[in-house]
Amino acid sequence: MNEVLQNIKARHSTRVYTEKQVSVEDLSLILEAATHAPSGMNFQDWHFTAIQNADLLRQLNDKVKEAFAASDNPQWQERGHSDSYCCYYHAPTLVIVSGKADSSLTPFDCACALENIFLAATSLGIDSCWINQPGQTCDHPAMRTFLTEELGIPSDYRVFGCAALGYAPAGTPVKERKLKEYTVTMIR
Repeated sequence: MNEVLQNIKARHSTRVYTEKQVSVEDLSLILEAATHAPSGMNFQDWHFTAIQNADLLRQLNDKVKEAFAASDNPQWQERGHSDSYCCYYHAPTLVIVSGKADSSLTPFDCACALENIFLAATSLGIDSCWINQPGQTCDHPAMRTFLTEELGIPSDYRVFGCAALGYAPAGTPVKERKLKEYTVTMIR
C-alpha cells in the first residue's frame, strides 16, 4: 500500500492529549497543507486561525460553554454548565477554519482544508480531532465578539470546523474502525 493510503487509514480521532506542544515548524507545514486543499472556483474564501495560547483556548471554551448554557438544547445546556467540559479536549493547539458566511461553496472548501490538516498532522506523528462546537456557537453574540475581536476572524466569516492538534499519551488505545453496512455502492 502506498504512503498516502497508509496515512489516510492511520488517521483517527484523539480526545486525550499531553501538554507537549506542536512545534511551529510542524504547525506551519500543517497550515500550508490546508491552503492546498481544493477550493470551488479557486475562491479560497477561508481563514485559518491557529491558537497555541492556553489562556485564549480557555477563553474560547468559556464562550462555547456560555453559548451552550443559553441554548434550548438540553445536551448543550448540560455541557454549558459542566465544570469539566472542554470542547477541544485540552489539546495544546487548535486550528479554527472559518470562511465567508455568504458563499455556498465555503463549507465544502473548509471541510476539504480540515481533511488536509488531519492528514498532514497524521503524517507528522501528530494526533488530531475534528471539533464542531465553535462552529455551532459562532453566532452567539459573546462568541462572535470573541472570534472577531480577540482572534481576528473576519466579521463576515463563520466557523466551519476546527482541528485539535497534539500528542496522545503513550499507550492510548485506538478504536478499530468498522464501516457500517451499505457504506459503499459501486456501479459498473
